Amino acid sequence: MKISVIHDYADALRKTRAFPKLQGHEVIIYNDPYTDPVRVVEQVKGSDALLLTQQRVVITRDILKQLPGLKFISQTGRNVSHLDVKACTDLGILVSAGGHEGKSPYTVTGELAWALILASMRNLPYEAEQLKNGHWHTTAGTRLNGRTLGIYAFGRIGSGVARVGRAFGMNVVCWGREGSLANAKAEGFEIAASREAFFGNSDIISLHLMSNDATRGIVTSADLARMKPTALLVNTSRAPIIEEGALVAALKKGRPGFAAVDVFEDEPVINANHPLLKMKNALCTPHLGYNVKDSYEGIYAGGVEQLLAYAAGKPVNVLNPELLEKK
Repeated sequence: MKISVIHDYADALRKTRAFPKLQGHEVIIYNDPYTDPVRVVEQVKGSDALLLTQQRVVITRDILKQLPGLKFISQTGRNVSHLDVKACTDLGILVSAGGHEGKSPYTVTGELAWALILASMRNLPYEAEQLKNGHWHTTAGTRLNGRTLGIYAFGRIGSGVARVGRAFGMNVVCWGREGSLANAKAEGFEIAASREAFFGNSDIISLHLMSNDATRGIVTSADLARMKPTALLVNTSRAPIIEEGALVAALKKGRPGFAAVDVFEDEPVINANHPLLKMKNALCTPHLGYNVKDSYEGIYAGGVEQLLAYAAGKPVNVLNPELLEKK
């Protein structure tokens, strides 16, 4: 089986324990970042199977129609918002998508959220660069103890971030859906009196919502306008949960005063082509939330397992089983 692996930016797959299991198959790995659909066709054309890493590239019907030899897509992770599954079904392409969640209550994305919070509140990127340029410290940071941390969505990631905030002596306040708030309350965390109070009273807000049709644009320009001029907004979730264009506009107006983001509407961001990268009150990282060696082991173990199961004629985690019924 000829397998194409695209957007493996860190060349991580070949370094995992799962990679040797693909011996006997022709595996071509591409590491270059891009958003042009033409490049997808160029790299995948002639392959029997495609291994997709997370949600790094949008696979549309138009792209799939140009890949007549493609018969199977192995998606790492359950989220297939970037993949036209109906088009896959119409074109006879089987899709497998499985999970790779660990058991720890503290996730690597949560760790990054705290890295961004600490770096932003203590001006670390700026001060580190100033020191390299021959200067001693020129700014004063902000302590966390006693300040209010807002957690939007008390799920697996958000709950871990909340617990760390509590350990720092912060006043942790939660907001989200009814089930999320019930879990937060059960752990003894405070629930905001209202949405307006949540955004208006928090010194730091960390977003941990899933990206789907229900959450698209759920954080609005009105929400951001209620934030303090001294407040920090952190997004390690997905960019579309914030109303399109709202964050850039809000930062220009100074409410919130600062933002730290790991996610963007169109990824990868090439040639610094995003307005947030040009703003002094924004700290931006290139979607590093999951980007640790341990995560790649889990991510690719599931993807390889799905490829091998398909090759053996016993596919697993199938999203469009109706194709199996036709055989």
